[in-house]
Amino acid sequence: MTTKPTQPTRELGLPELIAMGVGGMIGGGIFSVLGLAVGIAGHAAPLAFLIGAFIALAGGYSYIKLALTFRDDGASYTYLARAFPNFQFISTLGGWTVIVGYVGTLALYAFTFGAYGADLLGHGADHYVRMALSALVLTFFLWLNLRGAGDAGFVEDLVVYTKIALLGFFAIAGALTVKSDHLVPVFDRGYASVFMAGALVFVAFEGFQLITNVMSEMRDPDRNVPRGIYASIIITSLIYIVLAIVGIGNLGETELIAAKEYALAAAARPVLGEAGVVLVGVAALLATSSAINATAFGASRMMAQMALEKRMPKAFSRRNKRNAPRNAVFALIGFAALFTLAGGLEVIAAFSSLTFLLVSIGVSAANMKLHKKSASKPSLILLGLTLMSTTVVLLVVHLWNNSRTTLFIILAIYAVVGAAAVFYGWLEKRA
Repeated sequence: MTTKPTQPTRELGLPELIAMGVGGMIGGGIFSVLGLAVGIAGHAAPLAFLIGAFIALAGGYSYIKLALTFRDDGASYTYLARAFPNFQFISTLGGWTVIVGYVGTLALYAFTFGAYGADLLGHGADHYVRMALSALVLTFFLWLNLRGAGDAGFVEDLVVYTKIALLGFFAIAGALTVKSDHLVPVFDRGYASVFMAGALVFVAFEGFQLITNVMSEMRDPDRNVPRGIYASIIITSLIYIVLAIVGIGNLGETELIAAKEYALAAAARPVLGEAGVVLVGVAALLATSSAINATAFGASRMMAQMALEKRMPKAFSRRNKRNAPRNAVFALIGFAALFTLAGGLEVIAAFSSLTFLLVSIGVSAANMKLHKKSASKPSLILLGLTLMSTTVVLLVVHLWNNSRTTLFIILAIYAVVGAAAVFYGWLEKRA
């Protein structure tokens, strides 16, 4: 039996929305992909994050316009459904794809939490400790999200603003010891490498979309949706760029690449010694925690909305007494745990980046079709479509040239998701 939704105990205001956006982005982001970005773009890695920011802002425009036009928690799925009402498969496949993308990002954040947690405990090389910590953090936020919007929003505020303070302290301290010779020549790996890296690190900007998944639980959407999305992208971008400069400027390119997912912690050692490593480690734990919380919160609402419209199993629409979609939360966390155990960092990062680029392209295409209804400027939508389409091509080229196995794994996941969506649609028609 479906539990009747109750009113949320506390509406989400602008601070919670910014915290959700920043929390969703500064998760696995700068901690797990900095080493990957430097490995591709070298000294120009900070510019790769700047490119990612422009792409996010361009995509964010369509999310804002459509969120204020169609005010429910379905977000990407809803926009595709309204734009292409005669082609239900498009919105269904888009919705299923974005949910699987959220599973990928949850896995990325849990992977990074486990890696930094194991390192802080002195067991950085022990994969079993990493996996145990990854499972533990996912379980905790499963429990928290079942408690509803009020508790999840409060915890998000506390964790996000604490991690911003820690990262800000490290950025200021690190800026004082940057070695300029570590940053030049800027384009030591060529101009094209910057765009390649920008494509791969787009996962670090996934998260602002989560704000559009809680339309029914926020105050004053007309003011807070655009402010929340743009502010969270700008705040996150500034943090990423400064930390990338500090990281390269203090540790150097070779050492950052060797450090892999521990790149930022390694960069803190020359600045603040072992205390810096601990500080960045704690910040990483807070960052990944807030990202898991924000992602599970927003994505579960989208699943519930799709289930209400019979695009996913009805069980996902069921909510508990605190208005939390309990089955959706269980499914998201459960699949994320499996992905965390089975996938490597590059596979998870590349899959998540490519997925959300494709979904953002779909949302922008939907906004182009609906631009009169959403009062959007076609020129701005076209700019976003051009940037994101180019980025997808660059990412696929990079994977083809450097990691075809990763590309084949991603394509296989898409094939499975597509088949599942088709099969469910067939079952619904027979019912």
